[in-house]
Amino acid sequence: MPYKGLYLIGLTGNIACGKSTVLAMLQERGAAVIDADQVTRQVQQPGEPVYQAIIEAFGEAILVAPGGPIDRQRLGAVVFSDPQALRRLEQIVHPAVHARILAWLDEVAAHAQVAVIDAVKLLEAGWKQVCDAIWVVTCTPEQQLRRLIETRGMSEAEARMRIAAQPSQESRAAQADVVIDNSGSLDATRAQVNAAWERIPIDRRTGRGSQ
Repeated sequence: MPYKGLYLIGLTGNIACGKSTVLAMLQERGAAVIDADQVTRQVQQPGEPVYQAIIEAFGEAILVAPGGPIDRQRLGAVVFSDPQALRRLEQIVHPAVHARILAWLDEVAAHAQVAVIDAVKLLEAGWKQVCDAIWVVTCTPEQQLRRLIETRGMSEAEARMRIAAQPSQESRAAQADVVIDNSGSLDATRAQVNAAWERIPIDRRTGRGSQ
């Protein structure tokens, strides 16, 4: 059932599979979009309750400087090599991110017809129950590795660790209503997005979600 009249898409996929590319294409089609990673960055800023909770959990060694912002690379090095530490971080961050996204949905429901939540941990964080459809972006493992090394400056060891820390692409795709294969050209990805967009059950006369 549409969330307050919105048709809500949950967009997810493993690291470096191309979620941001697909998100931009959906925004071009008129969807209201939100990137959970950006929200995560916001709630981790100095002065936020989440910021202080992370320091208490992991110590000040993860900061760029005393009292300064969190060094995401240092924090990542801690949590992505320790599943228990990763779960601890998620327990701190996820509730705050969830609350911010719900507040955003309340705002955009007044004017948007389709909204998209882009989140790596979309399925794990319980958004599937709220969304009308789950879209999963995939690519080959070789492409993931190359993109992390070439575009994010990771070492091969770090890139492999990040990939290994996530559920398999197959397990995500098994829960999808739409799978976007981003292993080909940009035009091929766009064609898949456009085709899936045209299947969204919205009233194209009024622009509101079909009931």
